[in-house]
Amino acid sequence: MGNKRSGGGLSSAQQAAKFLGVSVLAGAVLAGLALPAVGAIGLAAKGTVEQFDEIPANLKRPPLSERTTILDANGGEIAKVYSRDRTIVKLKDISPYMRKAIVAIEDARFYEHGAIDLKGVLRALNENAQDGGVSQGASTLTQQYVKNVFVEEAGNNEKAVAKAQKQSIGRKIKELKYAIQVEKELGKKLILQNYLNITFFGQQAYGIEAASQRYFSKHAKDLKLEEAALLAGLVQSPSRYDPVNAPQVAKARRDTVLQRMAEVKDITQAQADAAKKKPLGLKVSSPKNGCITAVDGAGFFCDYVRAVFLNDPVFGKTREERSQRWDRGGLTIRTTLDPKAQKSVQNSIKAHVYQDDPVATAVTLVEPGTGKVVAMGQSKPYGFGTNELTINLSADKAMGGSNYGFQVGSTFKPITAAAALEQGKKPYQRYSSPYKMDYPSPVSTCNGSWSNSEGSTVENEDISEKGPYGMKEALAKSINTYFVQLISDIGVCPVTEMAAKMGMQRADGQKLNQVPSLTLGSEGFSPLTMAGAYATFANRGVYCTPVFIESITGPGGKDLEVPKSSCTRAMSEKTADTMNTLLRGVVEDGTGKKAGLDNRPSAGKTGTTDERKAAWFVGYTPNLAGAVWVGGSGSKGVEMENIRIGGVFHDKVYGADTPGPIWRDAMTGALEGKPAEDFVNVPIKDPSAKKPGRDDNGNGDKPGGDNGGSNGGADDPWPDITIPPDVIGGDDGLVGGNRGGNGNGGHGNGNGNSNGWNFP
Repeated sequence: MGNKRSGGGLSSAQQAAKFLGVSVLAGAVLAGLALPAVGAIGLAAKGTVEQFDEIPANLKRPPLSERTTILDANGGEIAKVYSRDRTIVKLKDISPYMRKAIVAIEDARFYEHGAIDLKGVLRALNENAQDGGVSQGASTLTQQYVKNVFVEEAGNNEKAVAKAQKQSIGRKIKELKYAIQVEKELGKKLILQNYLNITFFGQQAYGIEAASQRYFSKHAKDLKLEEAALLAGLVQSPSRYDPVNAPQVAKARRDTVLQRMAEVKDITQAQADAAKKKPLGLKVSSPKNGCITAVDGAGFFCDYVRAVFLNDPVFGKTREERSQRWDRGGLTIRTTLDPKAQKSVQNSIKAHVYQDDPVATAVTLVEPGTGKVVAMGQSKPYGFGTNELTINLSADKAMGGSNYGFQVGSTFKPITAAAALEQGKKPYQRYSSPYKMDYPSPVSTCNGSWSNSEGSTVENEDISEKGPYGMKEALAKSINTYFVQLISDIGVCPVTEMAAKMGMQRADGQKLNQVPSLTLGSEGFSPLTMAGAYATFANRGVYCTPVFIESITGPGGKDLEVPKSSCTRAMSEKTADTMNTLLRGVVEDGTGKKAGLDNRPSAGKTGTTDERKAAWFVGYTPNLAGAVWVGGSGSKGVEMENIRIGGVFHDKVYGADTPGPIWRDAMTGALEGKPAEDFVNVPIKDPSAKKPGRDDNGNGDKPGGDNGGSNGGADDPWPDITIPPDVIGGDDGLVGGNRGGNGNGGHGNGNGNSNGWNFP
C-alpha cells in the first residue's frame, strides 16, 4: 500500500497525481491535446521525457509470428517449426462463444466505448492513487492489443519484451495514443480478430487457434461454451490458470468467466450453471515443434533447410534480418526431399548400422543436373538423448556439420584422374606403381613446389599390388602409388582447381592443402560435398550447386524468391564420359563390386583412410548420385578393426564391405520405378599395346610378350581390338597360342588349334 495521510486521506503528491492523471488522460482522449512534460510524476511519454505529441502517429504492426510448415517434394509434411506456435484465423472461424467470453471477462464495455474506457481509467486512477502504485491498468481490449503488438515486435529479445510489458505510466500513455489510432483504422471486429490471434494462452500457444488445438485438439470455430470460457480465462495469467498443471484453479477461473457472461446477458444463468457442472474436458495435444519431429529420419535435412534460410542473402541482407524473418514464420517451404528416396536411405541405414554402434553412418543423395538433394540421413538420430546428435554428419561445419568433415581416402582419386585427363593424360597412362615408394620430390603446386623434406613414403593396401598399372586398373584396385605418381606428374594445382570446379571445399571452410597426399584423400569433406562432386561425372562434366528448397510461400500466399542451383562446366564431356567408363570398372570388377546395382549401370569409388577411421563409397547412376560415410562421430574417431557394425563382425572395415552395401540398398529403393539410363561409354585403347605374338608353329613361351613369335598372328580373330600389354605376355599373359600351337601365360594355358583362340 502507498503512504496515506492520517485519517485515510491522500497525500498531496497522490492528490496531484490523481488530478493531473485524470485531466491529462481525459484531455488526450477527448481532445487529442499534447501532454505537458510532468517528469516529476512520470506522466511524460517515451520513458519519462518525450511528450505525448512527439509519439509517432502510426503504430507499426509487424506481421504476427506463425508456424512454418516444411514439406517434401510431393507436398507431404516433414515438420512444423516456430518461434511462437500460432495459426492466424479469421473472426468467422472463431466460435461465437469465444468472442463473447473474451469480451465479457476482459472488456465488457468493448462495443460501447472508444479506444479508452474513461470509466475504467478513472476507476483505475483512483485505485492506483489509493495504493500508491500502478496496480490496476483498466486496459481495454484495444489497449491490450497494442501492448501485445509491442511484445510481438520485441520478438525473442528478453530486454525488449520486459520493456514492452513494464508497468509504467509512460508505457500506458503510449498505449493510449496508439489505441486511438487503431480504433480509427481497424474498427471493433478487426481489433477483436487481431487480439484473439496475437494473445498468449499458455503452453506455448499464441492465438486462439493454437490454444484450441493445444488444449482441446480442435479448431477454434468448434469450441463449446465451457471450452471457450476456459480459454478466455487464461489470458489474464496463463501460468496461474493453466488447466494442465492447475486444473482446480483453472476450473474456478472458467466458472468466473461463465458467470460474467451471464451477468452481461451473453448467455442465460441456466446455461452458465449447466456449463459450470461440466468437467474441463481437456484433450491436450503435445506441441510438435522443430526438426526433431520430422519423420523418416529427415530431421537433419529439415535442419539444413533452416541453415540455408539463415545463411543465404536471398532471404535478407544480414543474418539478424534473416533470423527475424525465420522467427516470424508463416512460411510454407516445399523442399527437394524425395520421400521414397528418404525412406530408402533410412531403411538401408537401419539395416546396416545400429544406433548404438560405436560408429555412425551418414548418407546423402543428390540429383545430377539439378543439384537437388533428395535424401539425407544418418544412424544417430536427430535429438539430444543417448546415441542421438544435433550435428549433421552429412554437412559442412558452417551448415551445422562436424568441425572438420571426414578424410575421404581413395574416393578423391577420381578427381586426380579427371584433372589428369583434362591436362592431356590418356586413360591408359601407365606408371611403375611399386608396392612402396618415396613421395616424388619436388612437385609443382599453385604457389611454388612441394618437397619431400621428411622422406615420406606411400604404399599400397596389399604387398601383391605392384605395377606397372594403367589408369583403369589403378582405379579398380585403388593403387595408392599410381595416383601419387600421377599427381606428381601433373602437379597439385590442376587437382585442387578441378576439386574447386566440382564444388569440393573442405568441411571447415579452409583452402585445400597443396600437397601430393591430397590425391589419397587426406583432406576432410562432407558426404554432401562428395555426392555433389560425383554428380558432376554423372552429369557429363557439369557441376550443379546443391539446393534444398523448391519454393516458399509467405503469409498471404505471396511467393518468395529462393536460391537456385548454379551449374557450371567443370570438365569436358569427353573427360566425364571417360571417367564414367573407368569408374564402371570399379563396381563391375574392382573394389566396389559389392556396391554394384542390379539391372542398371552404375559407377563409383571406395575409400578407406589411415587407421581405418573412415570408410566411404561414393557412386552414381546417370540420374542419381550418393555418398556414404562410415566412421566415428566424435573428434577422436574410431579405428574400425575387430569391430561389430550392424551386428556384423569385421576384422577390418573397407569401403566395399559396409559403405558399399549401404549405398547399394539406398540407391536401389530410391531409383525404383525410374528409367535405367546408361552412360556414354568411351573405348579405352592403348595404341602402343602389342598383339599376341606367335612363331610359325603357333608356339609362344610368353604369348604376345617380347618373346612371342613374330609370324604367329596371321589369323588374328580380333583385328579391331587392341589388348593392353598388362593383360598379355610376361607374367600376366592371358592369351594362349593359335594355329595348333601351345601357349603358356601367367594366368593359365591356351591350347590353340586351327579354329581360333582359347582363354585360361
